[in-house]
Amino acid sequence: MKQLALDIGIATGPSFDAFFAGPNEAALRHLQLWVGGAGNSVPHSPVPTYLWGESGSGKSHLLESVRVALREQGASVGWLHAGLLEPPEFDERWGAVLLDDVHLYTAVQQHAAFNWFVNAQTLQRGVVAAGALPPADLSLREDLRTRLGWGHVFHLQVLSESERRAVLRQAADARGVMLSDDVLDYMLHRFSRDLGSLMELLTQLDGYALQTQRAITIPLIRSMLENE
Repeated sequence: MKQLALDIGIATGPSFDAFFAGPNEAALRHLQLWVGGAGNSVPHSPVPTYLWGESGSGKSHLLESVRVALREQGASVGWLHAGLLEPPEFDERWGAVLLDDVHLYTAVQQHAAFNWFVNAQTLQRGVVAAGALPPADLSLREDLRTRLGWGHVFHLQVLSESERRAVLRQAADARGVMLSDDVLDYMLHRFSRDLGSLMELLTQLDGYALQTQRAITIPLIRSMLENE
């Protein structure tokens, strides 16, 4: 059975409320307070924040939650990720700069990230970045690497299996969906450890079960994947 690594992306509306913090409570609270000071345009503190941890720890979800929260306050942001091969110039209208997957940046992206960082600091704008490694271990140009590490740094942990199980059970109960222990075991052992992907899988399963008028079982999961 193939591993399912769903891209939940911005379109699914990530938010702080949808983030199950578990061992990452300190990072969540820090960003909530940081965004809370944003007013209508500029975040309260220009001190940068860097999140790091392995895949599935929630780095991108938190970054996207920051972007959503700032946009709701009327602030535009600069967003640089590894897939943006030709980053735009820094825009002084940005209220903050968000840098995702910095460990994957090309030389061109590193140049842009450093430029964005310097301009943001000069204008007292916030910077929130995320990567797979701690700042000291990043293979980036030195001036960018040191800047990423001089502010608040949080090491995010992947939720334990029991924590992911509890979240899935709670989400299923809220939908009025019955998930047996066997189904939960199957979901947790056969698919991505990323909670966001698991929650998206639950949404897809719920929709497929309603469409086919069947209960969520392991055969239903297999049927859904075969019909993708």
